[in-house]
Amino acid sequence: MPPIITIVGRSNSGKTTLVEKLTRELTSRGYRIATIKDSHKQPSFDSDGKDSARHMAAGSVATAIRTQQEVVVFHHNCREEEVSLEEISRLLGENADLIIAEGFKYADAAKIEVHRKGRDLLDNPKRLVAIATEEKLNTKARQFDINDANGICDLLEKGFILPNRRRVSLYINNKPIELKAFPRKIIENVIINMVRSLKGTECPESIDISVRKPNDQPDQTLL
Repeated sequence: MPPIITIVGRSNSGKTTLVEKLTRELTSRGYRIATIKDSHKQPSFDSDGKDSARHMAAGSVATAIRTQQEVVVFHHNCREEEVSLEEISRLLGENADLIIAEGFKYADAAKIEVHRKGRDLLDNPKRLVAIATEEKLNTKARQFDINDANGICDLLEKGFILPNRRRVSLYINNKPIELKAFPRKIIENVIINMVRSLKGTECPESIDISVRKPNDQPDQTLL
């Protein structure tokens, strides 16, 4: 999974503005950035009666709309709990160098808090790496001027993007599995060498493999 940074803060603190600045600057540096917005509102993304809404009402777990300029994919959440940030990130795929999420202050992901002068900070958000602020704060967290997008992007580039440009992602039952260096290297070498043995796949830049086993089928060990 690409590295994730979440932009958190009080309402109307400027989170969206910072996401825009960071995305624009990192894109100008040649990186591929994906973004996620967390909204507690219930907007209607597709009107009743539209073809895609009819597809979903009929029971489709996912449907897509293609226009000349865009491809929009709808995923139906049939569970009672909210979809996690990690699950949403997986839907975006592995092509991004960094995912910037707005909101998700309770998620277990690295965070940058946006702070306005005279307002309270959030109550000890987990994995806080920096604060973008209008005023000097009495805190141990690293601080940036709220308009210093270049400085924040330097932090993201060195601390998140560059160390993760080469990565192996493993998901089991739709959950990301953390891989230490040794098993990650073994998996990478085995898969790359296997793929290189196939015709027309001598120089792979990325490889996606999905294995799905129905619950009613027993495990089989290949010898």
